[in-house]
Amino acid sequence: MLLSDFDYHLPDDLIAQEPLPDRAGSRMLVVDRTTGKWEDRLFRDFPTYLKPHDCLVLNDSRVLPSRLYGRREHGTGKVEIFLTKPVSSDGLTWEALVHPGRKMRTGERIIISDDLTAEILGRGEFGERTVRLHPLGPLYDVLDRVGHVPLPPYIRRDDTPADRERYQTVFAREPGSSAAPTAGLHFTPEVLEACKAAGASIAHVTLHVGLGTFQPLRTDSLEDVHLHKESFVVPQETVRAMDRAQRVVAVGTTAVRAIESDPTAAETDLFICPGFRFRRTGAMLTNFHLPKSSLLVLVCAFAGRELALEAYRYAVSQKYRFYSYGDCMLMI
Repeated sequence: MLLSDFDYHLPDDLIAQEPLPDRAGSRMLVVDRTTGKWEDRLFRDFPTYLKPHDCLVLNDSRVLPSRLYGRREHGTGKVEIFLTKPVSSDGLTWEALVHPGRKMRTGERIIISDDLTAEILGRGEFGERTVRLHPLGPLYDVLDRVGHVPLPPYIRRDDTPADRERYQTVFAREPGSSAAPTAGLHFTPEVLEACKAAGASIAHVTLHVGLGTFQPLRTDSLEDVHLHKESFVVPQETVRAMDRAQRVVAVGTTAVRAIESDPTAAETDLFICPGFRFRRTGAMLTNFHLPKSSLLVLVCAFAGRELALEAYRYAVSQKYRFYSYGDCMLMI
């Protein structure tokens, strides 16, 4: 199949630029894969779709303030560094996107703040850079002080202090993501309690969102797609909870990729496309994704391409809010 088969038209004004005041106030399009029908609901209705003996799987990765702004050590040129994945055992060497990348040579240093500098160590296949960070103190403490929330480029504004909370799930606990697992952004503590009251168990996985999730695909043939590896953990207690469940409800494409990957591995580059045999996932909550993205391809693999794209076109016609701070879809 071709990537161009997974396209739809989205007006710019439907791309959510701000979160709603109420996390659980988003709209939710519920798609029944068996009947091919859908209905308009609100996310706060989500617990009513859960049954006793369901297992709700959440990605508890925490977003780092991984966008850094600095200047070249020898010059005044401004530099942006977007950290995407640690690649050394001490956590100080990272895969990163650097802008302007072409001007940054190996060995060049960037001054970010009084307590953080970075050095360019090398260049990757698609223009990403390997950078070595030199913090004065624990790195994550320094990032919390000088880093910015890594809002995606389709949110056309600077990050604000409010994004520190809202671009983070209420159950986030393991730091490491460069983008939010956005389906989880709708949950509140009250909704989670309602999920438990419905009889569902709640289990966690950790998949740190990096280039494998959000970088644009560079080939039109799905057979030629190779995603970047992302680190993940599926704890044994989560495996046991899924084994006991009658249905696994995955929150987000990242949770799906985690539970459908080999749980004994430390990284995954799993690309899910039509024809994939889902071993664990019985239902999925997800936000609306970019055209011709690996995430939309995954949704089409789960719901069927024609049904998924028809539902997307309906969502556009009904002016659903799209992408990270937008509305969601529940596929049952």
